[in-house]
Amino acid sequence: MTECENRLCVGMMTGAVGTTAALGKDGLAVHQKLSEILGLEPVLISNQVLQRDNHAEFIMDLANIATTLDKMALEVRNLQRTEIGEIGERFDPEKQVGSSTMPHKMNPITAERICGVSRVIRAYVTPAMENNPLWHERDLTNSSCERIIFPESCILTDYILQLSIKLFSNLVFYEENIECNLNITHGLIMAERVMAELTRHGAGRQTAYALVRSCSVEANQTGKRLEEIISANTEIRKYLSSEEILEIMDPHTYLGSAMEIVENVLNQSENWF
Repeated sequence: MTECENRLCVGMMTGAVGTTAALGKDGLAVHQKLSEILGLEPVLISNQVLQRDNHAEFIMDLANIATTLDKMALEVRNLQRTEIGEIGERFDPEKQVGSSTMPHKMNPITAERICGVSRVIRAYVTPAMENNPLWHERDLTNSSCERIIFPESCILTDYILQLSIKLFSNLVFYEENIECNLNITHGLIMAERVMAELTRHGAGRQTAYALVRSCSVEANQTGKRLEEIISANTEIRKYLSSEEILEIMDPHTYLGSAMEIVENVLNQSENWF
């Protein structure tokens, strides 16, 4: 929103059809001076009103914010599902009721509300775009439409921003379930790392891929742990020792630069607020 402010917020004092004719020979100077007083850039060209592409971009920016919040809230909803259960909304059993008929329910109501309201905001992009082509560049079809989409888009975006702050300030993490889900594939999620380490230890890229793929297929078919199958593979053991395989198969040591990336985002975000 900050980046689009200078582009979208402009001043205009150009008369009924945008020519400044009624202002006399100093019309453009009046237009520019008024914009200067208001602290705005003077619009380069207009008719009775500004071109509506400015307004459409504003609505699209709000919709983009809403879509991002929707994406984040949707992830919370999915990760709160019983069969995953890694994170969830904080639930107050003394005050909250999950369902009027199912006493056990703890629905992610805040995340669901964010997702639902964001659909309304996104839906306003279409009428905002439809307001661009006006008859002879100026009829009033945009006016009645904008009286609805502008206030509602702004109010609803502010609303789901507040909901998002509430949601992400009170997340609950279920670490035992996270650990369980890491192990649900019996080590198959570490196949990429095994392949990468094989290439670092001298195996060709295609050779490493074929070896790990063969072991992964066997693990899927037999239900054995990938670590067990890899350790028994004589070709792989030419490159990796038992100790190296043990370390490679530990997902806790395969985080890459994740922590640094998070810190970079947090540090940069301090400049946004």
